[in-house]
This record gives sequence, structure tokens and C-alpha cells, in this order.
Amino acid sequence: MVAFISRNKPDWDELEQLLSRARRSVRQLTPDEVSRLDVLYRRTTVHLAQVRSRTDDRNLIQYLNSLTSAAHSLIYVSPRGSIVRGGLQFLIEGFARSIARSWVWHAISLILLLSGALLASFAGAGDVAALYALLPAGETRVPGASRELLMETLRSGREMGSAGKFVFASFLFSHNFKVGLLSMALGILAAVPTVILIVYNGMILGAFAAVHHQAGIYGEMWAWILPHGITEIGAIVLCGGTGLQIGWATVCPGARSRAAALKEVAAETGRTIIGAGLMLIFAAIIESYFRQSHLSTTVRLTFAAATAVFWILYISFGFIQERRI
Repeated sequence: MVAFISRNKPDWDELEQLLSRARRSVRQLTPDEVSRLDVLYRRTTVHLAQVRSRTDDRNLIQYLNSLTSAAHSLIYVSPRGSIVRGGLQFLIEGFARSIARSWVWHAISLILLLSGALLASFAGAGDVAALYALLPAGETRVPGASRELLMETLRSGREMGSAGKFVFASFLFSHNFKVGLLSMALGILAAVPTVILIVYNGMILGAFAAVHHQAGIYGEMWAWILPHGITEIGAIVLCGGTGLQIGWATVCPGARSRAAALKEVAAETGRTIIGAGLMLIFAAIIESYFRQSHLSTTVRLTFAAATAVFWILYISFGFIQERRI
């Protein structure tokens, strides 16, 4: 065994030196050195097998085992990318491509929400009681409320300090994210509760708009909703789309088992939910600081239009990137 060690020790030392340099940065190795590392790794695995069959020297076995394990990880395990770089890549195109891959479900979710809004609007035009049934208990913006009261409510909170706006933003994000998660999670129940929740949220929006339109308030109301609402409602639509996707995998798993079908959509829906969560953070900040400001209606609507253009271009970019594959 002494002769065996003396004969092969130079190879082990060389492998150890290459591994030491590679741990700091693989780029420090030249292509020839990488090739040499692969040769030494395979040779050392043979040595390890020989040592295990010829001796009980645990120190030697452990030493060779650590060398081969480290070399195996370096050669066969994909290098970990930078978390920051991965996060930026997700923001730049990963989220958009995830939306593009599941666009059908998100389109259905959007149709359901708009259908709920239109249904509430038409129902409220024919029967005021329908609006009372849809609006939250204790809501002061109800049919018959004076124009002055509605305008005062729309303009309230503008004198709130920065600390109060921060707390308000935190509350808004928490509330909206719960709604989004609920829309996704309830998809496991064949997406029936998800559909109801999406339609109901749309009906609340439609009822709110109908109350203000009946009082002759148009521009001010939409300037109050749209700056943050385009991003916020978009995020909720995406959460609803993931719920529908999960529901379809539950009801129609195809040739796969239900568990396998759910596992297959889990990664995609998870990426979408992360992106939707970031959208809700952005929407909460806008709602607290931008909406609760003294900016004019024109500025607010211009900002809302710019937000809509941004999201259209961003999602379109996701479709373009997907088609390039």
C-alpha cells in the first residue's frame, strides 16, 4: 500500500491543487486544466475503489472520497448563478414569459372579472338594490349619496403624512395579496371558488363605478382608480389565472396522475405568483403615495395610461421571447 500511495500521490496532489483554484473561480482554470481535472477525477475514483478493497485505512479512504466528491460536484453539478442576476433576469423577461406561456388562463380570468363588472353595472342601472347588495357593509359611497360626499371621499387622505401612507401601503399590499393567494389556492377545488371570487371582485368594481357614474362623476373617479388599479387588477387577474390553471390540472390531469399534473403546473404558477406579488407592492405604493396626493386628474390619467402601455409592452416582450425558442 505504501508503494501504491507513493506512485499515485502526485496525481492526488495535482487534483487537489486544481480543485483549490476552481473553488475560488472555475474561470481560473484553462480549458486544458479543466480537461486534466476530468482525467484526474476518473483516475482517482479508480484509486478509491482499489483502496477500499485493499485496506481499512479510513483516513486515506476519506481523503480520496473528499477529492472525488469535490471534483464530481465541479464537473457534473451546474454552477449556481448569482441570486441578484437571477432576480434581474426574472424581472426583465422571466415573469413576462411565464405570463405568455399561460396566457389563455389569464385571458379567461380577465374576461371573468370584466363580465362581473359589466353585470354589476347593468344590474345597478336597473335596480339600485343590487348595488347595495354588492357594496361592502358600512360603505358610505352608495346609491343616492350626494356628489359632494362622493367627491370628498375621493379626495380624502391627501394630507396624510409619509408614515401614515407607509402603513396604508402595507395594509393595502397585505389585503390584496391575500385576495390573490386565495384566488390561486382555491383553484385546487376545481377552480369553482376561484371563478366566483374573480367575478365577485369584478362586480364590486362595477358597482363602485356605477355609483359614481350615477352621480355624474367620471374623470375624477377613474383618475382615483386607474393609476394603481391597472397594476393591482392586473395582478389579481394573474392570480386568478393561476387558480384556473391549477383547477384544470385537478379536474383534467390527462394521462398523468393528479399529483403529477399539479406538480407540473406548480413551478409555472409559482413564478407568476411571485411576479404578481411584486406588482401588488408597486400598486400599493402608487395607491398610498400617488393617489393620496394633490396631483391633477389629467396627471393621474396620464400616469395610468403610461402604466397600461408599460404592461402591454412588457407582456408582449414575453410573447416575443417565447416565440424565439
